Amino acid sequence: MPLRVHDTRRREKVDFTTINPGIVNMYVCGVTVYDLCHLGHARCYLAFDLIHRWLEKSGYDVNYVQNFTDIDDKIINRAIETNTDWRKLVDENIKSYYKDMDSLNILRADKYPRCTDYVDEMVEITADLIDKGHAYSANDGVYFSVESAPEKYGQLTGQSIDAVRSGAGGRVADSGSGKRDHKDFALWKSAKPGEPKWDSPWGEGRPGWHIECTAMSMDSFGAQFDIHGGGHDLLFPHHEAEIFQGECHTGHSPVVHHWLHNGFVNIDGEKMSKSLGNFWTIRDIVEKVDPLVLRFSLINAHYRSPIDMNEQLLKDANKNHSRLLDVYKAALELMGVNCPPLPKGDVRSQIPLVRSIGLLEKMAQGFAVAMDDDFNSREACAKVLGALKEMTKMLASLEGDDLGAYAIHCVEWLEDTAGLVLGVLPTREQVLAEPEEDPRKAEISERVESLISQRSEARQAQDWQKADSIRDELANMGVVVTDTLEGPIWDLI
Repeated sequence: MPLRVHDTRRREKVDFTTINPGIVNMYVCGVTVYDLCHLGHARCYLAFDLIHRWLEKSGYDVNYVQNFTDIDDKIINRAIETNTDWRKLVDENIKSYYKDMDSLNILRADKYPRCTDYVDEMVEITADLIDKGHAYSANDGVYFSVESAPEKYGQLTGQSIDAVRSGAGGRVADSGSGKRDHKDFALWKSAKPGEPKWDSPWGEGRPGWHIECTAMSMDSFGAQFDIHGGGHDLLFPHHEAEIFQGECHTGHSPVVHHWLHNGFVNIDGEKMSKSLGNFWTIRDIVEKVDPLVLRFSLINAHYRSPIDMNEQLLKDANKNHSRLLDVYKAALELMGVNCPPLPKGDVRSQIPLVRSIGLLEKMAQGFAVAMDDDFNSREACAKVLGALKEMTKMLASLEGDDLGAYAIHCVEWLEDTAGLVLGVLPTREQVLAEPEEDPRKAEISERVESLISQRSEARQAQDWQKADSIRDELANMGVVVTDTLEGPIWDLI
């Protein structure tokens, strides 16, 4: 089965093709580095990390570029608010970005260009667009004339040029009266007092937002490249603007051969927003859950589907990830040495070992089919969880060399799928290491033990209201309590 992707521009799944055989040039819009990364950023860069991993697993040589927007109104405003030099603010947030993404086991891109290093290229593209009649100089900067190429409007969103509203997306309309048409967007912004600025033929100023990615992607890949990715929120106006700029500048159509966009993240059914008090930074979440559990929760959904993040989702992810680690650790500990080769698998066999090997082979094939179907990690995760059930049963029933050889097979199977592709396995050394006490648990253990004791007393006294109140208090601390025959045990969510 060929790899198929959902191309946003064509609005359907299509066979994945590349300009140069065996090579994928992929550009993904990066963060505007004015603050810490949040859950939406995690969703986006995990989605494209998964795509990156599967393309490489499929034999492609992937050239992955992801930019940093290091000059923008948000950066300028935050620097003023915090009385910080904007360059220092940018550098600190880029450092934090790497720390957050590394914690989620996101592979580094090959290149992270900063837009301020490409101002000369943006000026050149802008000048060319003016020469070709696609842009014009105004008293507050330079604007792209959307009416100069009306046939390109709405290629990602499906909107007609007449349907667009002024200010859509928050970045189409700019302040000032320089624009001739509300649909036009800024390529160059004239300098305001106290703002960072660069020289240009139109006076001192700084580039508009959209022109940045056109300059950086074309500097990396030339006039055409294979994949352009980003969040669904970038469809309009950012990526629509890139189509205008890039295609009118180069004369090539399309500049981008496959447009891919990941879905939104909601929190308890509502859009994440600081004003609603449900804004989660990556740093906030990984203080409560293992970063690989967060990763599992986000990839256990198709990258184009919206996700409703909530406590139950994280609990389910923690449960399934713990199962994965338990089986992986057991297989590591049971691996044999100099074991004879395993028999050929056959799902129709009456011999349990032969049948089990056949089932794992079938699940591996299903895993690959899922990933080839527009990177369907939801179905791929299901294949891994199904394999864990089969592995658990057989690891408990086999003996001798069969057990040792089967354990090796399990380890390799999991490392090839859950590790190499899904990225949710720690290293062998980490799994086999003696567990250290979680400092988060140590900090609250005395309080938790006291509450659990009070809860047990309340349950014995049939004071269910008090018991429920204590349970809620524990939940608010990020603690989950499991009642067993030996008594209650607790862990962090």
